[in-house]
Amino acid sequence: MNMAPVDWTIVAAVLGVMMIGVFLSRQHMKSVADFLAAGRTAGRYAISIATGIAGLGAITIVGLLEMNYVAGFAMTWWGFTMSVVILILTVSGWVIYRFRQTRALTLAQFFEARYSRNFRVFAGLIAFLSGLINFGIFPAVGARFFIYFCGLPAAIPLLGLMIPTYPLVMAILLILALFFVFSGGQIAVIITDFAQGLFVNIVFIVIVLYLYTQVDWSQIIEALAAAPQEASLINPFKTSHIEDFNLVYFIIGIVGVVYGAMSWQGTQAYNSSAKNAHEAKMAGVLGNWKGFPQNLFILFVPIIIYTVMHHPDFSAIATNVQGVLSGIEGEALQNQLRGPVTLTMLLPVGLMGAFAAVMLAAFISTHDTYLHSWGSIFIQDVLMPFRKKPFTREQHLLALRLSIFGVAIFIFLFSLLFQQSQYIFLFFAITGAIFAGGSGAVIIGGLYWRRGTAPAAWGALITGSSIAVGGILMHQLPAEMFESAPLIASRAGQLWWVLRHWLYNINGQQYWAVAMGASALMYVLVSLLGRTPPMDLDRVLHKGKYAVAGETEVVNEAPSRGWRLLGMGKEFTKGDRIIYVATYAHTGIWILIFIIGTIYNLHHDVPDEAWANFWRIYFFIQVTFSIFVLFWFSIGGFRDIGAMLKRLRVMKRDEADDGMVVHDDDGSGE
Repeated sequence: MNMAPVDWTIVAAVLGVMMIGVFLSRQHMKSVADFLAAGRTAGRYAISIATGIAGLGAITIVGLLEMNYVAGFAMTWWGFTMSVVILILTVSGWVIYRFRQTRALTLAQFFEARYSRNFRVFAGLIAFLSGLINFGIFPAVGARFFIYFCGLPAAIPLLGLMIPTYPLVMAILLILALFFVFSGGQIAVIITDFAQGLFVNIVFIVIVLYLYTQVDWSQIIEALAAAPQEASLINPFKTSHIEDFNLVYFIIGIVGVVYGAMSWQGTQAYNSSAKNAHEAKMAGVLGNWKGFPQNLFILFVPIIIYTVMHHPDFSAIATNVQGVLSGIEGEALQNQLRGPVTLTMLLPVGLMGAFAAVMLAAFISTHDTYLHSWGSIFIQDVLMPFRKKPFTREQHLLALRLSIFGVAIFIFLFSLLFQQSQYIFLFFAITGAIFAGGSGAVIIGGLYWRRGTAPAAWGALITGSSIAVGGILMHQLPAEMFESAPLIASRAGQLWWVLRHWLYNINGQQYWAVAMGASALMYVLVSLLGRTPPMDLDRVLHKGKYAVAGETEVVNEAPSRGWRLLGMGKEFTKGDRIIYVATYAHTGIWILIFIIGTIYNLHHDVPDEAWANFWRIYFFIQVTFSIFVLFWFSIGGFRDIGAMLKRLRVMKRDEADDGMVVHDDDGSGE
């Protein structure tokens, strides 16, 4: 085994702390809304930290190690363009603010209120199936990490039998995640994810600083500089030969951030958990800061791994890593495990245990969140709309737990049987697009456009899901079908062959782009051609005469025009304004650096040595901000958790607040 007794002690201690969080939450879970959305009591820092680790996950860490091993420093430059897009989205509260105003417990509940009950069921089913397929490889990737990182044997003797380690580890990890979500629903998920998020950020910073002392910066640059001329891992203006994770990948990602805001439902419960729409908006703004420790780790550590695998000074370690990887069948799995195996040969005792505990926390945080999401969506949006009589509280909670258990069984079996053949993030893109490819138009149109219609929503979602499913099926066809010349000699036959060849060779990210464009066009055209009366959005968003008491905390009835132009309205305190101004300043500086640097590089041949110096400065800036953010968010997060538990102790529950939409005689949802 690779782990010493002290390492296992660290893992056990972290698991014990998470268990304490579960027991803290159990006594407060008293209603369906508590189970689904923590009673809508969560504050901005708790949501920000918890969603950060829930969205990260063990599989995402492995996937990012895999991706940035290929991309290096170079793609980080183009990632700066996404920061301004994210800034605009978060300070404006794009999508999330209006969705929280709907008070819907799931996205498809909003779809019923905005479009129709039948569309809620259809959208819920598509989201559920898309999520299940996407979620299906999570246990497999997590289990493989622990087996190879911890050095576990292929089989373990038990009661005279040799039990294969792979399914056993998956089962143990899933049981832990089920225990967390069963005990306290979304309340337990938020509390434990918050604690895990703080621990993960601490360990990430420590590991990065340790590795920096073990690998010299000159060795890093020498290894990266040896990459092919037009596949540079240092100079972002020499990356034309990088496949998959290139500039096109990030441009599509930028479009997807805008179009697909809140489309991905893996962490859907967090969309409804904020105590009001303003807190949900502020949690989004804080998202511009929370990622510093994680970004530091997922950028720098893969580059260290690349250096170890390519620099002659580390040839002995590289040989040992290749020896381990050679025993793993399939290039995709070897790519996934290269990072974890290399880290086992770099990290000392103590940090080995800390990183294993990080991955355990990340695995549990993502799995309890996703189990909760997909299980809840099936009950709330696929099963419940067919019921004429509401569940009792006990029936509803039992149904939710049974559904969550069913999701766990499915992903366990899927992980055992599915053979992955592409990068994790490309698999995510194409499977996620089954729902997210079409749902973006439906969400944006539903929240912001009175003319959006139910037929348009049907058309957009069917179009997006069809393109994504077509992409999955296309990649299952044998490559030989597209290597020879077209059999049909006509021009139409040749064009069809070229189209099929293109569809076969584009990756999951590009299929997502096609799905987004086609679905948005379908939604707009069908809405404009329809004759449905415009929707009363005030009713859907609980505004004006439909406002719910206590949902809006007015601080300043008449904020100045300047504050309003910066996105700061009547709900903003002085502290909120400081956060906004700091966020604008931080992002603005990096965008300015990006613009000046891009213009200069387009007119001058900047040597790799200059870029190497830039990335070294960037590294130290990231370390500084990571430490600052760690202290800032820890203080705010503990305050939020205390306030959340206090509200849960005293608040009155509404048993009718269970996700059912009551329709008036005119068919509109209320």
